Amino acid sequence: MRGQSTRRADSRGVSGLLDARALTAPLAPLTAPAWVVGGGLRDALLGRPVADLDVITAGDPEAEARVLSRAHGASRFRLSRDFGAWRLTGGALPCQVDIMPVLGDGLDDDLSRRDFTINALALPVQGGGPVIDRHGGLADLGARRLALVSPAALTDDPVRVLRLARIADALGFAVDPAAASAARAAAAGISGAPGERVMEEFTRIITAPDPGRAVRALDAVGGLSGLMPALGDARGVDQSEYHHLDVLGHTLEVLDTVVALGRDPEEVFRGHADLVAESLARPLADQLTTGQALRITALLHDMAKPGTRAVTDTGRVTFIHHDQRGADLADGWCRAMRTSNRLREFVVGGVRHHLVLGFMVHRQPLTLVQYDRYLRRVAPDPVEAIVLSVADRMATRGPRTTPIQITRHLALARDMLGAHARITAMEPIRPPADGAALAVMLDRPPGPWITALLVALREEQLMGRVCDESTAAAFARAWVARPPVAG
Repeated sequence: MRGQSTRRADSRGVSGLLDARALTAPLAPLTAPAWVVGGGLRDALLGRPVADLDVITAGDPEAEARVLSRAHGASRFRLSRDFGAWRLTGGALPCQVDIMPVLGDGLDDDLSRRDFTINALALPVQGGGPVIDRHGGLADLGARRLALVSPAALTDDPVRVLRLARIADALGFAVDPAAASAARAAAAGISGAPGERVMEEFTRIITAPDPGRAVRALDAVGGLSGLMPALGDARGVDQSEYHHLDVLGHTLEVLDTVVALGRDPEEVFRGHADLVAESLARPLADQLTTGQALRITALLHDMAKPGTRAVTDTGRVTFIHHDQRGADLADGWCRAMRTSNRLREFVVGGVRHHLVLGFMVHRQPLTLVQYDRYLRRVAPDPVEAIVLSVADRMATRGPRTTPIQITRHLALARDMLGAHARITAMEPIRPPADGAALAVMLDRPPGPWITALLVALREEQLMGRVCDESTAAAFARAWVARPPVAG
């Protein structure tokens, strides 16, 4: 251990101690011995805003939660049956409070089980005692250093590797060399940890103010390869001359660009910036907005490139079908992380379709029907598909890339957004006759042909060639009379 005595911080050390003392005032109603621990205490000692407090008690957490709830008019609910934790929110409480039992044989045993020394501090609720520091946490706070309480802290719980990177990034702390070495040794164990816990920590990383920097911090301690082995395999995989970075470097730049486009869509999307901003701000699933979920898609969009890389006889590097194989890999990853179906479908669809808009650059000019086909293909998230395609294009600047290639791609993206707005204003586009009526009118048994005919009718309506039941009937009769297209 890094220290054995109870220590006091002074003006030369951690300046936020008075703020930490103020944390105990709302907890005065607690009747059993209790201590403020964890990130809330750490942040108060650093003079940072405190969003929530962890309190451990020698008494019954349920009874203590009831006392505190009554004193402040706060709501309370059981957080964990297994660990006996209770959460309190609202009322006169200044922040969220979690009350848990002391683990092990007492306070010292509890603190010794924690991950990092700066999280292994305790402030007594009663008695006004000093901050209790058994592991050198105050010195590490002063040195802005992230060190382990115990060498086994990460191997015992590999999910802590993600937490190490997240906290180091959030606080701007250096990772102690011994902690970094332990993280690299433990990172492979992330894949065997419960997906829900891994995803909870990863979500905090991907929603950080600068997620690209946070992901790079994770990569620096080996955690990115443990979290997404395919990205570890992407390191050093060189690409064609249209790229200026290897696959991993490109992936991280796409993530950075997605974040930048979300924060300032005006420069690229111009008159459609509001549409982009509104779409990216929509709640999606798993407490993520579509814009935050798109960051995950950006990280996964090229994950199949290492496994699909090939070189032609002429020396050209290819990654044929990496979009489709990548979608399968992304599906497996999301299932392992136990994400919601909606988030999984969003990410998988984004990976599967990230190349489509780029292929359309060479087919311009496009008709409204062609725009509609793309938008239906990437539904229900067309704006996000467009943003990812733009980010992918902007992060591809190799020696064979010309400015006009990027300019044309961005112009098409703006045109597609315009078409999306135009078609959305026309919705719902309903055929003058439904499928059952078409089957009766054409004297044909129902089947898959009805879906294909309804799509064809929709496109005729977009072009203004079908506007009522009469024109729909004439088109339908001509459509079924056409010979099938050889496939």
